[in-house]
Amino acid sequence: MQVASLGSGSKGNATLVRGGDSLLLVDCGFSMAEARLRLACHGVCAENLDGILITHEHGDHIRGVGALARRFNIPVYASAGTLAAVCDGRHGLHGCVTEVLEPGKAVTLADINVMPVAVPHDAREPCQFVFEYQRRRLGVLTDLGSLTVSVKENFDDCDALLLECNYDADLLRDGPYPVSLKRRVGGGLGHLSNDQAARLLAQINSDRLQYLLLCHLSQQNNTPARALAAVHAVLPNGHNRVSVATQDEGFSWLTLQ
Repeated sequence: MQVASLGSGSKGNATLVRGGDSLLLVDCGFSMAEARLRLACHGVCAENLDGILITHEHGDHIRGVGALARRFNIPVYASAGTLAAVCDGRHGLHGCVTEVLEPGKAVTLADINVMPVAVPHDAREPCQFVFEYQRRRLGVLTDLGSLTVSVKENFDDCDALLLECNYDADLLRDGPYPVSLKRRVGGGLGHLSNDQAARLLAQINSDRLQYLLLCHLSQQNNTPARALAAVHAVLPNGHNRVSVATQDEGFSWLTLQ
């Protein structure tokens, strides 16, 4: 099993998941032209994608989904609420093949097992995903404002985890955002802080964790150094496979052993 990121942050998000000959894209918050360039940097052609999964309907996650899916006849998978919200918005899915994912009900897409997990976020029916292939588990967990029992249970015991570290609480408090936006970001339906991400790591089993990728960092309200310091404080001594996914480059292919 392999994972790579095309980019992660408020300007666009997309993640590649590969299991054998199966290839899935989680979100596409870039224009179709930009997405194709970023895919090519990872040695991938859009026509080889077996499906696009949508976590929720915000523009930094769906900007290029419809255009890419229509151009290359790629099926799109999301919760019923997310599909309805996307179809109601400016980045519609008209002409696309769509299939509903039910939160909490695992499905097999191509050869990869996918578990959609409901999360608290200010969207219609947002989900994040756990992928399994040949007994390897990959968690993709961003865009949630609080930690639920379901999140802790489903993202336990992963071999790799993409985890949101959106903001540092002090930087958000003292930063340039208006009060209303600070409340949204830091609220229960907003985003995970560095401290919340660290709290999750302290509460789940990380014995199998080969890679921890910190994602969706705010350029205004966080720094890689602060995010890394927060998670290293709760990880076992010697765990050195922690890195930050960047907005411009994401991260290159990682193989789960």
